[in-house]
Amino acid sequence: MALVGKLEKDIEIKAPADKFYEIFSCKPHHISNVCPERIQGVQLHEGDWGATDAVVHWNYVLDGKEHTAKEIIELIDDEKKLVIYKLIEGDLMKEYKSFKFIVQVVPKGEGSLVKWIMEYEKLSDDVAHPEKMMELATNVTRDIEEHLISA
Repeated sequence: MALVGKLEKDIEIKAPADKFYEIFSCKPHHISNVCPERIQGVQLHEGDWGATDAVVHWNYVLDGKEHTAKEIIELIDDEKKLVIYKLIEGDLMKEYKSFKFIVQVVPKGEGSLVKWIMEYEKLSDDVAHPEKMMELATNVTRDIEEHLISA
């Protein structure tokens, strides 16, 4: 079994691409206001919101348990509406040697297509693929969509 893996998911949403992208690129701290039962807090640890190399600390709930993650924003590409977060500390590091969250938003009609990619290297074959983390990303995407279309 391979230790290096990749999960991908495309989610169609009714919200505009620019608004959804802005949340993940510049305003991730707003996510905890949109879905506090999933994302309990997002704090800037170093740098500036919306800047590459910013370090962001997340408090989130997965499987009913509270978790933390510290990530560095590796890339913000406004033209492609693409953001890459690289995990540097947190609970996922107990099972994964490396982990990246990639989110890209593509305009599609009046809505958008949100592309989630999780690239990771497990510490051992016993570690599960991060399907539950992808489920969390999907649920957060739906919560943000609902927030944006009802605003």
